[in-house]
Amino acid sequence: MQNEVFGIASFRSRQQVLKFEGALRRAGVRVEVITTPRDVAVGCGLSIRFELSEQGRVMEVYRQLHPSNLIGFYRVERMEGQRTLTRPLTY
Repeated sequence: MQNEVFGIASFRSRQQVLKFEGALRRAGVRVEVITTPRDVAVGCGLSIRFELSEQGRVMEVYRQLHPSNLIGFYRVERMEGQRTLTRPLTY
């Protein structure tokens, strides 16, 4: 495994994950649906992964769409040989 740092948006509903993913893609943001990290072990089990460099655009789409069932936005750090760290992002 290589070192990775990225953002996620976590929801309580798979429908909201897919709706927000579509809105982000239409806005030109590169995203991926992933399994929610264990540190955020609430919700539907799926999250939207995005690059932290895109955080501003992600938040802009969030404010426009304001999807329901959002658990939160998180910064995920996966470092080789270490525990994955997940911290809330401010929005």
